Amino acid sequence: MNSDIIVVPGASLLQVAVLSRVRHPNLITLIGACPDDFALVYEFLPNGSLEDWLLCKKNMPPLTWKVRTRIIGEICSALAFIHSHKPYPIVHGDLNLGNILIDANFVSKLGDLGICHLHRQPDLPTNNLQRHLRLLTGRSQQQIGEIVEEAMEKGNLHSIIDASAGDWPFTQANKMAHLGLRCINLSWGRQPELAGEVWVVVDQLMKATCLTTGSSQFASPSDATPPSHFIHLCLMHGEQEVMSDPHMAEDGFTYEAEAIRGWLDGADTSPMTNLRLASRKLTPNKALRSAILEWQQQQHQHQR
Repeated sequence: MNSDIIVVPGASLLQVAVLSRVRHPNLITLIGACPDDFALVYEFLPNGSLEDWLLCKKNMPPLTWKVRTRIIGEICSALAFIHSHKPYPIVHGDLNLGNILIDANFVSKLGDLGICHLHRQPDLPTNNLQRHLRLLTGRSQQQIGEIVEEAMEKGNLHSIIDASAGDWPFTQANKMAHLGLRCINLSWGRQPELAGEVWVVVDQLMKATCLTTGSSQFASPSDATPPSHFIHLCLMHGEQEVMSDPHMAEDGFTYEAEAIRGWLDGADTSPMTNLRLASRKLTPNKALRSAILEWQQQQHQHQR
């Protein structure tokens, strides 16, 4: 399998149609789909998951409290975005540390959207129940909410904060703990609104650490070579041309619109698999197009 993609099983045609149009800097980008296996194909993020980093796998250094604050802001932004999707909000359905991935620039992205579903009820719960408060405490045991609440009542919050994160300012940690406890409230309709009061607090915490969503304290050089999933799939003669108008065909692959339309004018088979296509329908891959435009803009800024 190409090193720039990852396949996630369990997708419906509706999910493909929706996710091909959903784009956010902190959501993993959909590249294509595999209709026969009901699987989605996503970009590959090389720096592992947030779970890996918190466990310091492969000698990964501990995440500082500043980086953890930024990651909280990035994922809050992504969740607020999909919850505000029109005409129906999108619920992720399986928010956990393994589904928060880190890209080549050490920006966190929410993944595994293949299991998401559309929510047609107006009283949408504003957060998936991530009960661990792991970024703050580093702990994963049961009843962590009760442990944090008890420590706060005794004025002993510092005793349960993950020491590997560095000297987390008490004001910052205290606000984060209060917010975390509110967000894991199991009562329907009592969780705070992500795009409202939650974001107000998170934004304040990020500004207090001089961080903004999408930035990173890790230095990463700009890579002038485009990711392989940005490349025009119909050009197989050694040339590398980034797609400008990517469209997904019925075979699940994404192609440059002009090229795939030209191909379909003279054939009813897939240029990738050589199998007969169920139809000539093409779906604009707006998420991938947005990712390509973002990468091109970054390259332009780097060259200035």
